Order: sequence, then structure tokens, then C-alpha cells
Amino acid sequence: MRSERNERSPERAERVEGQTEVYKVAVLTISDKCSRGQREDKSGKIVQDIVKRLPGEVVKYEIIPDEPEMIKERIIDYCDNLKVDLVLTDGGTGFTARDFTPEATREVIEREVPGIPEAMRVECLKFTKRAMLSRAIAGIRGKTLIINLPGSTKGAQESLEAILEGLPHGLDMILEREH
Repeated sequence: MRSERNERSPERAERVEGQTEVYKVAVLTISDKCSRGQREDKSGKIVQDIVKRLPGEVVKYEIIPDEPEMIKERIIDYCDNLKVDLVLTDGGTGFTARDFTPEATREVIEREVPGIPEAMRVECLKFTKRAMLSRAIAGIRGKTLIINLPGSTKGAQESLEAILEGLPHGLDMILEREH
């Protein structure tokens, strides 16, 4: 039995030329300083710009502090209630005592997708050896792909660009579309 999640609905934005469906995306910036207004969220803005090339439409964008329960709550809401196709988090993947994004993500996913963060790290190692320090993970919850990106503007940009080309194929598999 197909769930309504797999059916085309008027809620989904569509492109006319070529009948390519636009993916619904949520961008969640996880940063204590950005959430308090002490720093501008440049990485979240870069992620939103890159998503357009997917093609994707950002239907939800939020900035929250690095609080594990809040991260889990938002990701679950985006997947289960907003029914987005892709959740991109940026921030909270490093080594500081307040970096909880991978742990929170791991608690809400049903299946891990290790190849995505591996590909990001391999590609980003070409630019900086610090890429090996990313603890980002990726996984699937229901019909939604969730990917952690680094919080730095450059790290988020390079990581997302490293995997962008392969995402439509993966998303189409999750959504049970022709791929």
C-alpha cells in the first residue's frame, strides 16, 4: 500500500519544463551564537542558494541553539509533519562540548547512509586537512533524507557541492520514483 507521502500532491512544487519535480527541503542551522543573534548565519544562506541547483525549494529554514532535544524535535517535525524530501543541517558537527548534531540525528534516523558523509569528507580533504574532523552523518527517516553539514560557510558549501550531483538519484529512490 502506497502512503500519501509517495503520491504527487498539490503541496509539492513542480517544474513545467521536463516535468522534473522540485524537492522540498528544510534547512536547519544549529548554532548557539546565530540563534542568539550574535553572528549572522552565512552557512545557512549558502546552503539555501545551493539547494536551488538540486532543484530544490526551501520550504522551512530555522536557526536553533545546539540543544539535542530541540534538534531531534525539529528534524522529526520536518520529516513526519512537513514531509520534506531532504533535511540539511549545518553546524554542530565538530569537537566542542556543545556539538550534538550527529548524536541527535542518529537518534531520529531509521537507516544510516554512511557514503554521503564519507564522500563529503573525501572531497573536502582536497581543500583542507580539517575535513577529517567532521563528525557529520546522514540517514533516512521515513521518506526523508537527512544530511549533516559543517557549520563553517566554506565547509557547508564544499560539502554540499561534493554530493549535490548524486542527491536526486538517492532522493528518487527514497521517494519510489523512476530513477
